[in-house]
Amino acid sequence: MGASGWDYLTAYRGTPQKTLKALHQEVFTGTDWIGAGEYESIQELWADEEFMGEEGTHSILDIPRAVLVTEAPAGYDDMGTVRPLPHARLLHHFGTDRPGVAQYRRAMEGGELVQEANLRWTGRFVVLYTDGEPTHFGVFGFSGD
Repeated sequence: MGASGWDYLTAYRGTPQKTLKALHQEVFTGTDWIGAGEYESIQELWADEEFMGEEGTHSILDIPRAVLVTEAPAGYDDMGTVRPLPHARLLHHFGTDRPGVAQYRRAMEGGELVQEANLRWTGRFVVLYTDGEPTHFGVFGFSGD
């Protein structure tokens, strides 16, 4: 089937991991992922190592962890993670280290931002701001085999 790109924009819930966990729940209850309806819980899905290791869901459900290091993923241990866009790349894409939702949407439409997530089974995230407060979370990446 090949790798699939995905991106999500959701409310920020205090930390990247808490936000990712809530997003997992939202996506799991939907039908826009490979394997939807075949599992009773996210834990059951993640326990299916054969499915997850060979095909995956082609969605954020393939990515269980948010990490706070900005360095590019280095190898197998970094698979299944999303990490923040580095400060210099935030400035490059947005002109600020506190971009808003509209700026994020424009950057995603342009296609250049997606290339920041250049390794399968990983992704990048951007915390987005409204009036100086973190309010949204944009996350994007690639998964699937």
